[in-house]
Amino acid sequence: MWKLVSFTLCVLTSELCSWRVWASDVKDEVKIEVLFKPLECDQKSKKGDMMNVHYDGFLAKDGSQFYCSRSDKAGHPQWLVLGIGQVIKGLDLGMTDMCVGERRKITVPSDLAFGASGKGPVPPNATVVFEVEVFAVTRGPRSMEAFKQIDQDQDRTLTRAEVPAEISILLSHWIGS
Repeated sequence: MWKLVSFTLCVLTSELCSWRVWASDVKDEVKIEVLFKPLECDQKSKKGDMMNVHYDGFLAKDGSQFYCSRSDKAGHPQWLVLGIGQVIKGLDLGMTDMCVGERRKITVPSDLAFGASGKGPVPPNATVVFEVEVFAVTRGPRSMEAFKQIDQDQDRTLTRAEVPAEISILLSHWIGS
């Protein structure tokens, strides 16, 4: 999927840096600027992980805001599974390898955002910029590691008491119980 990952140190002070990700099937690149990175990072996000994030979207052309997770859904951070298309491809790429507490500015070209058709307030062929802050990273629903963490009594089955509240609510709506 990724043809080349290139890390370019832009600022030599503190933890600030910028790097670019090139994907083999796209024309342009995702630009990532790390605004803040904690000194300790026990777990970096990867494809399949569940992430709890706030993100704000802006048009690169004029800086106007088209989305704010802080005002959507009563201001709660958004839960998503990284790398499965719950967000635009550019965000899936740009949020990879993030730590809890990290903040990034991710510039996404049109090909990895909303494309030639645009969406809602985002016009066709628009480059977009997201400011992302990570609150939690946990192994995703298909991860054996995550299953073992949830299965507290290690009996290889999950009880309602073992399933985290967020997942339990989603499952109850899905299966109708």
